[in-house]
Amino acid sequence: MSHLAIHTRSTAAGPVMELTGGLDYDSCTQLRGLLPDLNLQAGQQLVIDLTGITFCDSSGITALIAARNHADAARAGIALAAVPHSISRIFSLVGLDQVFATHPTAQAAEAAWTPQSGSAPPAGAG
Repeated sequence: MSHLAIHTRSTAAGPVMELTGGLDYDSCTQLRGLLPDLNLQAGQQLVIDLTGITFCDSSGITALIAARNHADAARAGIALAAVPHSISRIFSLVGLDQVFATHPTAQAAEAAWTPQSGSAPPAGAG
């Protein structure tokens, strides 16, 4: 069973989830289980910081898509931060680079956030 640590913090832009460890079949339910409890408001942005991710399989990708769907349902945006090169390559191969806005750091994602009027910013912005 993979170990995944998730630290969530709130910012003016919205929640930031910092993930550390492997995001795979054994651990993805942990991420998915936290989504309903996020305090994510319309027009905000959910940032998922992948700085500490060491591995991501198809189940992990599915969990990230679930996070995107959760943000869409809340009429909020979503951005990934600090995607490791090896995982970024996989995201590019499966087309997720066209689905998620990405930023070099969570701070850069927060700085790029622009308050929206109850609608999510377009995917790939940033």
